[in-house]
Amino acid sequence: MAVVVQKMVGNKYEDRFYPDFSGVAKSYNFYPVHPQKSLDGIASVALGLGKTVVEGGNTVRFCPKYPKNLIQFFSVKETMNNSQKDFYGLSLIETKEAWFDTYDKLLIKYDLSIAEQDHTLDYIGSTYSHENYVIYDGLSRVGPRIVTFGPLLRNNLFPLAEILDLLLNLGTLGMGTPVELEFAVNLNIEQKKQREFGLLQIRPLVINLEAEEINLDLINNEDLICHSKKVLGNGIVTDIHDIIVVDYNKFERSKSRDVAKEVSIFNNKLLSENKSYLLVGVGRWGTLDPWLGIPVTWDQISGAKAIIETGFKDMSVEPSQGSHFFQNITSFMVAYFTINEADHGFIDWDWLLNQKPEEEMIFTRHISFKKSVVIKMNGHKNEGVILKPVIET
Repeated sequence: MAVVVQKMVGNKYEDRFYPDFSGVAKSYNFYPVHPQKSLDGIASVALGLGKTVVEGGNTVRFCPKYPKNLIQFFSVKETMNNSQKDFYGLSLIETKEAWFDTYDKLLIKYDLSIAEQDHTLDYIGSTYSHENYVIYDGLSRVGPRIVTFGPLLRNNLFPLAEILDLLLNLGTLGMGTPVELEFAVNLNIEQKKQREFGLLQIRPLVINLEAEEINLDLINNEDLICHSKKVLGNGIVTDIHDIIVVDYNKFERSKSRDVAKEVSIFNNKLLSENKSYLLVGVGRWGTLDPWLGIPVTWDQISGAKAIIETGFKDMSVEPSQGSHFFQNITSFMVAYFTINEADHGFIDWDWLLNQKPEEEMIFTRHISFKKSVVIKMNGHKNEGVILKPVIET
């Protein structure tokens, strides 16, 4: 097969053509957040053509079984930062230059105001209110427009979640393996035509990091920094040589903002050296309540390739499991370990705090190793371990 000709799903709006929204759905999710399970699957959707989804742009991620649980929009600030700002459409104005370069020359980015004009934002848009710092579903209010898919998913205006759940289950059953599918949807609000769900492709789910299950039963605890049965991610990471540790014994909940500043300083230092690192802390990372964890923003820990979240010394809090940074963790495939005594996980604090630091502050320290810190995750069981590096004597 050399050439595939496929009819595009979409509608014509003046000099442009695009579907109301498009997306990708997978029947297996290596980043489930309670109450989701890995087998519940995951979907990513965006206004306009699927180039936004395929190339890792700002999309809305949701589980077809829990479509109202939009974790990435847990706060107004995160919603504004992580929402789609523009969309792709096919230009219908033919130019000679377009045919001598690449078809992408015909894919144009449009502002959200164009989508509102075309009425394609009606079912998937929300509005930010400056007056009371709240985001409302729908476009009836005055304010900046945001793509949240809230009106559609929360009010079930179109059975998108049910359709995806059915197709993913049928595809998995028919192919005998997890699948992924691409789709596009026309709601045709203004043109009053029949709504259309277009199934574009369905294929076995093949991702390099997901190729094989990792047997963690053959590893001795003495060789581990930590072991967790609540892990987001899958595969093996072998290129980490640095650890930023919040000292378990020195941490004070009343000083959590100071701890966040120290972590940010180390993060910027390692970013400038182009080094990724393992981040180890207590309480919830990114919490809005500084008494329940360390209130960092994503830019303060953006160099972390793996994150460990552990309990406090003096109290137990419900772990966040990365929900504060859901979009960033999934987009950059960051490993996230939650250590909870109730789930029989453990972390070797004695070993960590006995390592000679490269640099040390009041509450945090930077440790560097010549040999790499190896991370192994079994995404099918949501279990993982982090191995101690070999210390040269």
